[in-house]
Amino acid sequence: MPACPDRPENNGAVAQPFCWPVRVYYEDTDAGGVVYYANYLSFMERARTEWLRVLGFEQPDLAATYGVLFVVRAVHIDYLKPSRFNDSLQVTVEVVNVGGSRIRFLQRVLRGNEEIVRAEVDVVCVNTDTFRPARVPRDMRTTMGIKS
Repeated sequence: MPACPDRPENNGAVAQPFCWPVRVYYEDTDAGGVVYYANYLSFMERARTEWLRVLGFEQPDLAATYGVLFVVRAVHIDYLKPSRFNDSLQVTVEVVNVGGSRIRFLQRVLRGNEEIVRAEVDVVCVNTDTFRPARVPRDMRTTMGIKS
């Protein structure tokens, strides 16, 4: 698991942050030469997918084994500083809390120890057939250290 840069407290997160490295490509930038705002959401999605993979869960397997998938329900995002072409970034994933069907993440985009973007992301576990909320699988809860 990639190491996160040193940073202050864990803000009540369930576990220490997972970090995923991202390099800013030219295609990620806008006409002003900075990362287009919506691309940070893609960076965060990739980091959550890799976090799941490190925990031992592949999304197609979750669908096949448990009949669930995860969808983003809400995002609150603060853009604090710009990133530019060729910047080396770290995208963090921190589980803040887990409900019956919801996982709340705190995600940050860092350049070194400098916070560029901060977001609170609510992801909901849904049934693959009905897209209705479903309980987060027990195996995932156990792996995350959550008591069912």
